[in-house]
Amino acid sequence: MENVFIHHVYFWLNNPSSTTDRDKLIAGLRKLSSVKSIHQCHIGIPADTNRSVIDSTYAVSLLLTFKNDADQASYQIDPDHLAFVAECKSLWSKVIVYDSVDA
Repeated sequence: MENVFIHHVYFWLNNPSSTTDRDKLIAGLRKLSSVKSIHQCHIGIPADTNRSVIDSTYAVSLLLTFKNDADQASYQIDPDHLAFVAECKSLWSKVIVYDSVDA
C-alpha cells in the first residue's frame, strides 16, 4: 500500500499501578478502533523485553495505520476520536505521538 500513514501513540497513566485505569483506557481505545478511516489498529502494552534501547515506561500503546494522510486527518476530527479524548484524558499523565509516512 503506497502513501500509508502510521500513527503511533504512547500513553502514561496518572496512576501507573492501576490496572483498573489501564483497562478503562484499553476499553476506550477498543471503541475508538471502529472509526471508519482507520485501516488497521493494534492496542498493546509493553512487551517483556529488556535492552538498553527499549523504553517500556508507558502503560498502553495504540498503533493505527491509515491509507493516506487525508484519512488520518479525518480521524483527528472524527466524533468518536473527540469523544475518546474527552472520556479518557483524565486517565493519562503524558501522551507521545509518533507519526510517519513512507520513505
